[in-house]
Amino acid sequence: MVVTIEKLIYGGEGLGHHDGHTVFVPFVLPGEVAEVETIENKKKFIRGRARSLLTASPERATPPCRHFADCGGCHYQHIPYEAQLRYKTEILRETLGRIGRIAWDGPVAVHASPPLGYRNRAQWKVRPIARGNGQVQGSSTIALGYFRAGSSALCAVGECPILSPRLEETMVGLRAAVAMGEFPPALREIEGFVDASEKKVLLTASFAGFPIAADKLQAKFRTAAPWLESLLLIDSARDRMELFGSGFLRYEVAGTSYRVGHMSFFQVNRFLIEEMAVTVANEAGRGRLALDLYSGVGLFTLPLAKSFERVISVEANPASARDLEENIRTNQSRAEPKNASVEDFLLKWKESPDLALLDPPRAGFEPDALARLVQLAPARIIYVSCEPSTLARDLAALVREGYALEEVHLFDLFPETFHIESLARLTRRR
Repeated sequence: MVVTIEKLIYGGEGLGHHDGHTVFVPFVLPGEVAEVETIENKKKFIRGRARSLLTASPERATPPCRHFADCGGCHYQHIPYEAQLRYKTEILRETLGRIGRIAWDGPVAVHASPPLGYRNRAQWKVRPIARGNGQVQGSSTIALGYFRAGSSALCAVGECPILSPRLEETMVGLRAAVAMGEFPPALREIEGFVDASEKKVLLTASFAGFPIAADKLQAKFRTAAPWLESLLLIDSARDRMELFGSGFLRYEVAGTSYRVGHMSFFQVNRFLIEEMAVTVANEAGRGRLALDLYSGVGLFTLPLAKSFERVISVEANPASARDLEENIRTNQSRAEPKNASVEDFLLKWKESPDLALLDPPRAGFEPDALARLVQLAPARIIYVSCEPSTLARDLAALVREGYALEEVHLFDLFPETFHIESLARLTRRR
């Protein structure tokens, strides 16, 4: 079928129509006319792939990575970066209106990033590959890479331009070690995290059982990545872990050192972390009491503690909570850490805050917890979101309860992908 692409939607696909059906196609641009092959045919929509472009957009760019469209990690490398920002802004506005019924016609403050070399964290899959698929004599039948687009099959990669230089160097070293059979076939995944100075790397490797001694595995990882600071080996078959090294990295943001451990969450864009922390602090203002909910290791907690008399920092993940406590202690912050779920914390908390900072996972705020937060009546709310649809849903609930949306920011933490990180500031009107 021939489809004219009308717009881009959240998720990385282009949308068009054909014979009464809505058609979704990846790796296209608005205005392009594509010959589309059907991949999935449902009652109300069709998913397809572009077999050829009959009319290409003048905006179409040459992808910087040779694995693009095969590897599932990136979605927008065929789009110039300035256009990516424009499309993401349009998608954010449209999502707020369609799901939240919020007609935001004010400015969206866009915080751009260098589009390549930005990631400080990555997860590499290790899976079997077909014999003869670039395999050299005597090499392993497993390879390292990412899942293919729309699949759980491996795309073995030789480069990844969105990684920081040290992290890509680490990936290349591990890829070579895997290809030469240095690691056992039970290896399933390796996660890498690099510090702000691009000197030290933390690796977490997951296995379906350790067929050899853990200390021998450690030696192989250190040979592949000599700058390795800490290594955590996870044997999921026996629920066993082995740690070699400190267990964490020190990551400096705006002159503050944060401890970040193997299992802790931290923002992945090394170029925008500081700008994001500073923006949150500026939007927060000053006051007596702030609640930092879903605080992670305290990226926003420590700046808030400089502007508020009291900051309560709530984090449920045990690993992140340990790092949070240590970061508060070593930075001599006045913040108070709480290792609890946000839902449980809010049920017990009684005092109305000047500010509530919300940074929930993709699923957004639990409805009961959001209702309880409204009862506490914070004067201001800052909502940091990595999922526009749940942001729109939760903002709609807050607006119904008397809050006014006053500021919207878009932080492009994930260039070359469809992902959108945003910040909304609200003020209580009644």
